[in-house]
Amino acid sequence: MTRIARSGDNCTERRLQAERLVGPAALREAQALRFSVFSGEFKAKLKGAELGLDMDDYDAHCMHIGVRDLNSGRLVATTRLLDHRAASSLGRFYSEEEFSLDGLVHLQGPILELGRTCVDAAYRNGGTIAVLWSELAEILNEGQYRYLMGCASIPMQDGGIQAHAIMQRLREQHLCTDHLRAEPKNPLPSLALPGNVVAQMPPLLKAYMRLGAKICGEPCWDEDFQVADVFILLKRDELCPRYARHFKAAV
Repeated sequence: MTRIARSGDNCTERRLQAERLVGPAALREAQALRFSVFSGEFKAKLKGAELGLDMDDYDAHCMHIGVRDLNSGRLVATTRLLDHRAASSLGRFYSEEEFSLDGLVHLQGPILELGRTCVDAAYRNGGTIAVLWSELAEILNEGQYRYLMGCASIPMQDGGIQAHAIMQRLREQHLCTDHLRAEPKNPLPSLALPGNVVAQMPPLLKAYMRLGAKICGEPCWDEDFQVADVFILLKRDELCPRYARHFKAAV
């Protein structure tokens, strides 16, 4: 899919194209973008850092998709997808490293897990995410996946103030453990919040909630990435109609 998006003070046209990242060179592009975002912004401790890459044992088992700026040729967003068959051969989903997922085996229908989602800071807007979602929609449609799950991250550089404030908001509006309960293996340390804190939800987490995703429990503190990870679950037939247009191929 190609989408024309205007951004910047001079209304510069950006031509963004979603694509499936196939082959070693494309995978390295994704790993380099992930390294740039996770190491540069979050000071994450990453395997492959000496090569300027973020890599792990899951990459070889995942499908990788991304968004490319056709004007510059740069990859500006990426995520990876692990389906239930690949997870079965691995013996786990990536999320199971951080959470005990009570009820996972009882979910009816194919499951697709998102992970390592990142967007270049200069492209962190709804337009870029919509282009990425369009490719994800095609994959959901092709695989007839019923559930989409994964982790959404909240930076912890402020000591956890925003993570706790965001969780207060999420518990009130988006908590659901009917299908699955996620118990963090490394719970977020408790913190007394100041009364004047305003929760500023990260763009990706906000996008998941707008689609109709639910959180399934308390966050996990990922000390390597210096983030609080929130486990999210989206049931395909419960997509929010207002935002389902981004997934029009899958509904």
